[in-house]
Amino acid sequence: MTPDTPATGSLTLENFDLSDMEFWLADREFRHEAFRTLRNTPGLPHYAERVIEGYPFPPGPGYYAVTRHEDVWAVSRNAQLFCSGQGSNIGDLPQEMNEFFGSMINMDDPKHFRLRSIVSKGFTPKEVARVEEFVKTKATNIVDRLLSEFPDGSCDFVENVAAALPLEVICDMMGIPPEDYSKVFHWTNTILGAGDPDFGGSYEALMTSALEMFQYAQELGESRRAAPTDDITSVMMNAEVDGEQLTSQEFGSFFILLVVAGNETTRNAISHGMKALTDFPEQRATWFDDFDTHTRTAVEEMVRWSSPVIHFRRTVTADTVLAGQELHEGDKVVMFYGSANRDERVFDDPDTFDVTRPLQPVQVGFGAGGPHFCLGANLARREIAVMFDEIRRRVPDLRITGEPDYLQSNFINGIKRLECAW
Repeated sequence: MTPDTPATGSLTLENFDLSDMEFWLADREFRHEAFRTLRNTPGLPHYAERVIEGYPFPPGPGYYAVTRHEDVWAVSRNAQLFCSGQGSNIGDLPQEMNEFFGSMINMDDPKHFRLRSIVSKGFTPKEVARVEEFVKTKATNIVDRLLSEFPDGSCDFVENVAAALPLEVICDMMGIPPEDYSKVFHWTNTILGAGDPDFGGSYEALMTSALEMFQYAQELGESRRAAPTDDITSVMMNAEVDGEQLTSQEFGSFFILLVVAGNETTRNAISHGMKALTDFPEQRATWFDDFDTHTRTAVEEMVRWSSPVIHFRRTVTADTVLAGQELHEGDKVVMFYGSANRDERVFDDPDTFDVTRPLQPVQVGFGAGGPHFCLGANLARREIAVMFDEIRRRVPDLRITGEPDYLQSNFINGIKRLECAW
């Protein structure tokens, strides 16, 4: 982080602070070593929250860092003891804003169960299977554009490949017309890039984009309720559970969650995955030479390796003990998924990218089970597999040629730009 930072292998808790944004701008190897130190520290280290420039709410009471795979799993699987309804990000927001931004990821049962039961009608195996051919068509079109628009054989991989597929798939699934794709792309970048100057950087920019997206979604939802078409918005707006339907406000908030999550996380898994295949050419050869055999494990390894979502928070509902640490009602615990996914207690050689890594133990990039497990996990897996199949068949020598330009964020492990060539 600074010239006098201790060398890798000698870090102590005094050498870094997870609440300092400088930590999230530090070298990746330094951060991996810091989380290794945390995993090897008994109990759960506690961090103070800091004033965030431009953020209109005061810092909270601090949080405990949950960094081991076993502990992330335990928190995720006990939603009664570790609740989501008080917020899933570190900072505190009024409850109305929690649900506005996070929809059901910031809810507990029974509200969470009701909403997830309704919206899951749009993500049944039948609905996901219905878009399978569409995902393939989109991937084909993306490579067609790559070859026609960049005759010199180089471009930004994020913009032209990794971001294009999930954005176009989720927009089409929701019934968003192609002329609005760029608008949706801008909104998602601004919402998840709120701490990054490249995407507006401010709380005001985040709120503006969120409100514009919310209004757009409400209008889309009401139009599909009145006149259903062949898209997931129509399915969700007309689905009933125990005689209840989604309100337009509920759909608006869920739309923000779905489109932002469905775009950003898969985009970053594909971007990090392409970088890993470039850095580990023997792994690329193993997968591409026997694609069908290794696809399932390769996709899970990409998600483990990248861990696109850095953290989610839970709030303790009753006094308890986790990892030997006494916790009290109201305490915050923050699960760091990338750390859990490199836990040497669980994964052999966790800092090695291995497309044949066994599916057990399970990586936690989609969450670690429980009621908040990623609703779109299977769709994301298919998108990743299909995109790399298209690359393998049509541009097999595509490689990353520059260092990633990382998103400035402690929430999303994002890559903004990534030069590639073929």
